[in-house]
Amino acid sequence: MVSSSSADVTARSGAYGQHRRLTPVDRFGVWLSGRALRKHVPSFAGKAIGDFGCGYDARFARSVLDEVGHATLVDLALAQDLKEDRRVTAIEGTLPDALESIGGDSLDVVLSISVLEHLWDPVALLRELRRVAAPGGVCLVNVPSWRGKRYLELSARLGLSPAEEIRDHKTYYDPADLWPLLVEAGFLPVDIECYKHKFGLNTFAVCNVPR
Repeated sequence: MVSSSSADVTARSGAYGQHRRLTPVDRFGVWLSGRALRKHVPSFAGKAIGDFGCGYDARFARSVLDEVGHATLVDLALAQDLKEDRRVTAIEGTLPDALESIGGDSLDVVLSISVLEHLWDPVALLRELRRVAAPGGVCLVNVPSWRGKRYLELSARLGLSPAEEIRDHKTYYDPADLWPLLVEAGFLPVDIECYKHKFGLNTFAVCNVPR
C-alpha cells in the first residue's frame, strides 16, 4: 500500500508487510483478494500485469510470476529478490507519481488492491490506472467498505491487523462511492462492474477497457 504524497509518507513506516509478519487475518484477506482476482482473470498466461501498492513482498504477483509475461510492481519498498527478478519491473515510490514512467496502453491487467483508501486524491491514481491499461485489458480495484471500517478497527485493537495501516485510511467505499470516481477517471459506465465482497467488508470493481 502506498501513500499519495510526501506528507503521507512521513506517517508510514514503509510498504505493507515490510516491517511485520502478516497475521492470520491478514493472510486470509490476501487469499480472498486473490480469489476475486482470479475469478475475473482466469488465466494470467503471457499477460503484462501491473500491481500498484502491491506490498513489500507482492504476495499476489508472486503467485502468478510463472504465468505472466511481465509484472510491473510499485510500492514504497519492495523485496530485494523482486527487484532482481528478470520478470519484474520494480518501482519504489509514492502513488500516483511513481507510475509516470509506465507507458500508456501497456498493461493487460492492472491491480489496485487496498490502496485507494490511503490516498487523499484517489481519482489521480484511478486516472493513471486507466492510462496504463491496454485496449482489451482490465483494471481490478479493491477497497474496504464502510461496513468493513468497524471490523478493521476492531481487528487492529485486538492486534489482528496492523494498526498503522488502519490509522492511515482516509475514507471507505461502498459501490455508490467508488463507481462515480471510476467514471470520473475515464472508465465508461457500461464497462464497470462494482459490488461488495469479503462478506460485505470490501468493495470490488472490475473496469474493462474497450478494444
